[in-house]
Amino acid sequence: METLIERLSAVRERIAAAARRANRDPAAIRLVGVTKAQPVDVIRAALAAGLCEIGENRVQEAEAKMSALAAERRRLTWHLIGHLQTNKAKKAATLFNMVHSVDSLRLAQILDRHAAEMKDRLPVLLQVNVSGEMTKSGFDLYHWDTLPDVYDRFCADVEQILALPHLEVCGLMTIAPWGPDPEQARPVFRAARRLRDSLALRFPATVWRDLSMGMTDDFEVAIEEGATIVRIGRAIFGER
Repeated sequence: METLIERLSAVRERIAAAARRANRDPAAIRLVGVTKAQPVDVIRAALAAGLCEIGENRVQEAEAKMSALAAERRRLTWHLIGHLQTNKAKKAATLFNMVHSVDSLRLAQILDRHAAEMKDRLPVLLQVNVSGEMTKSGFDLYHWDTLPDVYDRFCADVEQILALPHLEVCGLMTIAPWGPDPEQARPVFRAARRLRDSLALRFPATVWRDLSMGMTDDFEVAIEEGATIVRIGRAIFGER
């Protein structure tokens, strides 16, 4: 049976290979290990193996793990990658180093209010649904490039979010529909990258550096299409 160290090494090699295929620097890809339902000891072992960026789906579960790993807090970067309810925004703003799942203007405004208590601005990503899959959260941007009204409404929200003083918008996050062939996800990742590039032209004062996209089944395609952050659980930690 493969050890966590072996699986983590294999994932890093696959990330590097995908980056090279796209003529990208592998060092530009951040690996976030998704530890949903994993015990604290597993996170501690991952940290010992060199994985310092951790992704959690739920605020309450993450809070308990952060408390147990308080001694390692400075060595870990915590990412909230799951859907965030507005009533959990206060805790999320104070617990996480980055929130990937800002999916509405209202949520951004609430996060901003709570982030005011922090010394630094809270890095966030805007979650976009470019696939049209009804079960996915995010700003609805299906066919954004052929529906000007959809794009313009989103940009109106983005303009207000960028004006919030306590949030730092760093880019976009998206989730592709699952399919047996990773190539099925490529058009979704490409649409998210093109959206990010369009926003960079429309709002040039903001550094749209990050694209958080790609998971265990499709992260190599995501990297080929421009992902700067990949969120990987099963390939590192095994089946839950």
